[in-house]
Order: sequence, then C-alpha cells, then structure tokens
Amino acid sequence: MKILILQASPRAKGNTAWMAEVYKNAAEAAGHEVTLVDVSKKKIAGCLACEYCHTKGNGACIQKDDMQELYPLMAEAEALVIAAPIYYFTLNAQIQTVINRMYCVMGPAKLKNMALLVSSHSPGVYTGALAEYADLCRFWKAMDCGVVTACAEEQKTEEIQKKIEAIVKNL
Repeated sequence: MKILILQASPRAKGNTAWMAEVYKNAAEAAGHEVTLVDVSKKKIAGCLACEYCHTKGNGACIQKDDMQELYPLMAEAEALVIAAPIYYFTLNAQIQTVINRMYCVMGPAKLKNMALLVSSHSPGVYTGALAEYADLCRFWKAMDCGVVTACAEEQKTEEIQKKIEAIVKNL
C-alpha cells in the first residue's frame, strides 16, 4: 500500500516528527511503500478562494508553490497519515494550509485509509483536531485506522511507540 505521511511540526527532532518516523518505520517493516513529507519546510500559501480550480483550472490550483509537489503524492496515496502538533486546540497552521489547498481536487483520489498522530504539551486539548480528522475521513470516504495522542509526559515513550505500531496494523 502507498502511504503518505504529512508531518507538520517545524521542530525536526520534536515529538510529532518522532511519531511520524515511528509510523514510517513500522509501515515499511510491514511491507508498505511510505513517503514522509515535512510540510513545515514547504512554502505553501493559503487558499485564495478564487474558484479558479473549479472554473478555468479544471481542478488545478492557480497558485504555483510547493503544494504542486504534494498533489501527485496525495493523488496516489492509498493511506494518509497526518502528524501534527496541537498548539492551541486544533491542528497547526502548517497542516491546515495543506488540507485547505486540497479543495481544488476535493481530496485524494485513491485514498482508502487515514490515521492521525498528534502531540501537545497539555492533555485534553484534542477535541478540535479529532473533530476535523473525523470530518476529513467522512468527506474523503477514508476509513479511520486510528489516532494516537501524546501529551508532555507521554511523548517519545515506548507506550506511544507501541500504540503507533498497533495502528499500522489497521491498514
């Protein structure tokens, strides 16, 4: 299965990046083809709401930025893993921009499965992110293969690693 992991933390050695790497290693060990993209390093502008994509653009965004690298990867992905930190009650801006820019194609074409990996300093701040993730699964007609959350004292622990490895088996 082709898996695309969108890692959205700007901290290269941070908790979210660690979670994405654990997922990648477990999925590759299970025989899947995995691409991990650090979207926080990409230059991706927000959606302009210009409707070019749904009129003259035939599904193509008028903006020509690093999102152009992601469209073909998302079109081929059978599984999408969103790995994002929670700074203030929802997915961070880096992943929100990518999600919003999928408007032009209305979602990944071959997507069957999704998973969510989120970390934060505080416990109990995941409600907004979980609701958005559930809506994405429904709208993109993808099966929820699992969610792993990790707050401060849980981060980079063997327990979280095992939880991540367990949801890889749900593909």
